[in-house]
Amino acid sequence: MNITRRVLGKVALGLAGATMLMQGAFAADKPAPFDKPGVKIALVRYLSTGYFFQAYLSGVEAQSKALGIDLRVLDSRQDAALQSDMVDQAIALGVQGIIIQHGLTESMKDAAQRAVDAGIKVVAFDVNVENPKIPQVEQSDKDLARLALEQAVKDNGESWNAGYVYVAGIAPLDRRNETWVDVKKKYAGIKEAAMFGTLDNPIANSVANQARSVLSAHPDINVMFAPYDEFAKGVKIAVDEAGLNKKIKIYSADISTSDIAAMREPDSAWAATAATNPAVVGQVSVRALAQLLAGEDPGHNVIVPPTLITQKELIDKDIKNMEDLSAKLPQFAHADVAMPAWMPNPNAK
Repeated sequence: MNITRRVLGKVALGLAGATMLMQGAFAADKPAPFDKPGVKIALVRYLSTGYFFQAYLSGVEAQSKALGIDLRVLDSRQDAALQSDMVDQAIALGVQGIIIQHGLTESMKDAAQRAVDAGIKVVAFDVNVENPKIPQVEQSDKDLARLALEQAVKDNGESWNAGYVYVAGIAPLDRRNETWVDVKKKYAGIKEAAMFGTLDNPIANSVANQARSVLSAHPDINVMFAPYDEFAKGVKIAVDEAGLNKKIKIYSADISTSDIAAMREPDSAWAATAATNPAVVGQVSVRALAQLLAGEDPGHNVIVPPTLITQKELIDKDIKNMEDLSAKLPQFAHADVAMPAWMPNPNAK
C-alpha cells in the first residue's frame, strides 16, 4: 500500500480533530478544575489502624482516580501535633484541597484555619474543626448509635446493666455518646455499670485488657455498648475468655469482614452493629471536596446514612464478607450523597 504525504496529512488532521473533540467532551463533562487532570489534594489522617480506615482510604483513592486527582496521603498515626504539622506540609506541597480525617478539635481547629487562609478548600471527616467554611462529612453517628441501641432494647428489654466503651474528644465517639446519654434518660432501667476505653494501639487488645478488669469488678453486666468495632473486638475477647458469651450481648458501630466472621461464630456475644460502608464514606469525602473546588456547595453537614446489621441477618442471608454485604444489602454499597450529575461514580460498572 502506497501512503502519500497527502494521505498522511489527512490522517494527522483527523487524529487532531478527534483529540480536540475528546478534549472538548472531557471539558464539557466536568466543571473546572476537573476539566483537566492533575488537581492535587491531600488526605491528612489521624487514625489509620483497622479495616475501617483501610477501606476509607480505598474509597478516597477510587473517587480521586475517577476524577483524575493527584492524591497525597499524610498519616500522623494518632500523633495530634504531627497531624497539625502535616496540614502545613500539605499547604507547602501546593495542594488545592485537603481532607482532614479524624483528629482532635484543639489541635486541628487552627491547622484547618491556616489552610483556609491559604486559599485551600477543606473538608473534615469525623473531626469537628469548628469552622463554618469547612463541610463536616459524617456517618450520621447519632443514627449509628441509635440503631444499635434500639436493637439492644429490642433484644434485652428496657432494663439492663451496661458496660460502655468510650474515649472523649474524638468527634464521632462524642456524637455517639450523645445518643447513649439520651437513651439512658429515656429508659430509667438502663444502668451504666462501668465506662472504660482507650485508643492505644493495638486498640482491640488494649480494650480487652480493660474489659477483663471491668467484667471481674461488675459481674452484673449483661450488655456491652462498644460503638466502634475495634472496641467491640476487644470486649469480645474478654467476654469469650471469661466464658460469658451466652450471658452478655455486644452492640457496636462499624463493620468489616473480620467483624462479620466474629458475629457469625456459634453463640457469639456480638449481636448487632450499625455501619456505613467506609469505602463509600471515603468516596463522599472526596466528592464533597470536589464540589467545593468546582464552586459548588455540598452543604455544611454531609451525612452518609447507616445500616443496621444483626447477627441473625448475617446468618439468614449467608453474608460472610464485605462483598456479600454490599451485594445482599444494596443500600450499603453506594450512598447518593454529594453526587451532582457531573460526578463520576467509581462503583459504576
